[in-house]
Amino acid sequence: MTDLVQFDVGDDHVATITLNRADKLNAINAEMMLEIKRLWQVVRDDDHIHAVVFRADGNRAFSTGLDRVQGFNYPDNIWNKPDPGESLDPKHHKVWKPVICAVSGMCAGGAFYVVGGADIVIASEDATFFDPHVDFGLVAALEPISMARRMPLGEILRVSLMGVEERMSAQRAHQIGLVSELVPHDALHERARQVAAIIAAKPSVSTQGTVRAIWESLDSGRTQAMARGLSYTQLGNPIGISQIENMLQSGKRKSYEVR
Repeated sequence: MTDLVQFDVGDDHVATITLNRADKLNAINAEMMLEIKRLWQVVRDDDHIHAVVFRADGNRAFSTGLDRVQGFNYPDNIWNKPDPGESLDPKHHKVWKPVICAVSGMCAGGAFYVVGGADIVIASEDATFFDPHVDFGLVAALEPISMARRMPLGEILRVSLMGVEERMSAQRAHQIGLVSELVPHDALHERARQVAAIIAAKPSVSTQGTVRAIWESLDSGRTQAMARGLSYTQLGNPIGISQIENMLQSGKRKSYEVR
């Protein structure tokens, strides 16, 4: 465990992962990467957790990506060199608990792994998005690919090629669907928690199955995706009635209102 990444689980079944390296713009070093990888496994396997908020401390940056100053140790064999960012992506770890990403300030480079693997992205009005890889003589490939399902092709190419010379505003990110909601900076964490708590109050078996079915559909054709989706509805609801009806029959239903 490390103080650079904080973790908390509330009684409302919401886990919160917080990057806590504001003095370094929440750049993610090797120690933080290992801890985030461990926490995704905790989130995946702990049935008490129904939803996750991924956020960052400080006012200037959500994260400026992987810490290139400290660097990372790689095997000498080029064919065994891993993609370090895989540790950050919840979907790489098969986390089907809904992940709400709260972005404020700068969001750059390796931070796209987290945003690209989140289910809902909420941003403060001061958020900016950019990718500095090409400025350092590095190919921008993995992070843009992870974001390509969230952004139109032209937009991800522009962000990847313009580098530090241009930053996508929160307003533009909202226009293209990268961000689903904009809020004032001071309201960001509270709003992300509200959204997570609403989702976490629903039956977790249904929200996890929904997340998994939708994400996996992106890797197959429509016919195959629909067939797999049908199997997930049957796996997640083997008794053939809704969970609300099941709770009614067992006398455990709480008050549900149609909004």
